Amino acid sequence: MILDTQRLRLRPFRDDDAEDVYTYARDPRVGPIAGWPTHKSVEESREIIRTVFSAPGVFAMELKETGRVIGSVGFVGNHPAGDLPCCHDDEVGYALSPVFWGRGLVPEAVKVILEYGFTDLGFQRIWCGHYGGNWRSKRTMEKCGFRYQFSRTEFVQLIGETRQSYFYLLTKESWRERLSGAL
Repeated sequence: MILDTQRLRLRPFRDDDAEDVYTYARDPRVGPIAGWPTHKSVEESREIIRTVFSAPGVFAMELKETGRVIGSVGFVGNHPAGDLPCCHDDEVGYALSPVFWGRGLVPEAVKVILEYGFTDLGFQRIWCGHYGGNWRSKRTMEKCGFRYQFSRTEFVQLIGETRQSYFYLLTKESWRERLSGAL
């Protein structure tokens, strides 16, 4: 599946994206604030593409202008409110090269991911979360219509730290209301 925005092509990752992924994933401003360590090599990025990024609903953010992969966006396969009565929902996650921060690219990508999740995948609720200190991500979530639900302290296995996590929710109903208000 390929999803297009004005400036991005969201598509499945390929092995030959490893160099582009490494370019942004080695930057210490990207992974650690999102709960994963910086990549140490192109081969490590290739392995992440083959394992983590090969999951259904995970997309490479390819900049149409250059054809380069500048980030990732997609569904991470869970919902953080596991103690709530379950409905069909998931959590969206994203990462972007700092070179492209502040240009509205993540909200642009998340907008089409939300449409894909609510219409094609039939989700009723979509979650999004960030760790304390990642206030850029918080702003992005709010721009996309997510509303704060709760926070909790969690142990982040990949980096071996305990952090405060903040979780936001967008329901299908709220998403539809935002769409109708935007028309």
